[in-house]
Amino acid sequence: MKVLIGLMLIILSFNGHSATKIRVGWQVPWAIQGQIVQIWKHTDILKKHNLEAEFVGKSFGPELNEIALAGQIDVVLTADQPAATLFSKEKGWVGVSRLMYNRTATYVPPKSPIKTLADLKGKTIGLPVGAAAQRVLLENLKAHGLNPEADVKIINLAMAEQAPLLKKGGKEAVKWDQFDAFAGFDPAPASFEVAALARTIDSGKVCALVLMNKDFLASNKGVAKNLAAALKEAYSYYKAHTQEADKWFIEEAKLAGVDSTVLAKTTVFEPNLKAKSDKDIRVTFNKEDFEILQRAADFVSGLTGGKKINMKDFVSNDYVK
Repeated sequence: MKVLIGLMLIILSFNGHSATKIRVGWQVPWAIQGQIVQIWKHTDILKKHNLEAEFVGKSFGPELNEIALAGQIDVVLTADQPAATLFSKEKGWVGVSRLMYNRTATYVPPKSPIKTLADLKGKTIGLPVGAAAQRVLLENLKAHGLNPEADVKIINLAMAEQAPLLKKGGKEAVKWDQFDAFAGFDPAPASFEVAALARTIDSGKVCALVLMNKDFLASNKGVAKNLAAALKEAYSYYKAHTQEADKWFIEEAKLAGVDSTVLAKTTVFEPNLKAKSDKDIRVTFNKEDFEILQRAADFVSGLTGGKKINMKDFVSNDYVK
């Protein structure tokens, strides 16, 4: 009888630790998130934390929002503005941990006389309107004493439309056709810098998040903590195997002209890659993060005319403590 009871306990224990299946929505061309996903794909880190993942790759945050609202994914790896947009739908999505910081940049032609944002007065700037690069630029222009509505001219220009103009201008360019400057988000600006096709005059920080749905969290106790632990371990792996993870990312994202030198520029704001030990790797939100998140939400509501979102109603450290 004792033997039978012991066997039953072993079976119950084994069944109780079956891996939680998660469908992870991620953005294929987006560093540093892309390297984290590649590490999860190529190692047993998720398995060690009782997780089994199916990865659903998309190009942009809005595309992830669509499949999140359709119930096709359980986890969303996304930036602050798309997160705010998803929260505004009030379909149970919440921010459970910090994913990373990524960089936006404002850059000018190599031979441009423009040195600082203050020099942009009266100039024309091309950027993807509605993106975080616009939000950061507007904030920083105001900090330099400029009125973005009166002192500069902003024209909508997608990231894919910038590269041909830079290549056409080359290393001697003073202007890019009608544009005095561009703003955008990595890894494109980083690749422009390394190729000496642009000179960065300003940059800013975006706070990216891991999102899950409350229903999924309720049905899978501890899943947020497990994923946060896997995220921390992926950062540790990336520190030790940077070129390997970069190679995986570049290959799947098909990023022409990008290497580890370029990708190193995309990590300037991310403290986890400078952590002296694994215990210093942080995936929780601090005060500055919540301030960034709220500015992102306010920017989105200003663009859409929608209701204001209090990000602290949707984002918390409680899920991973």
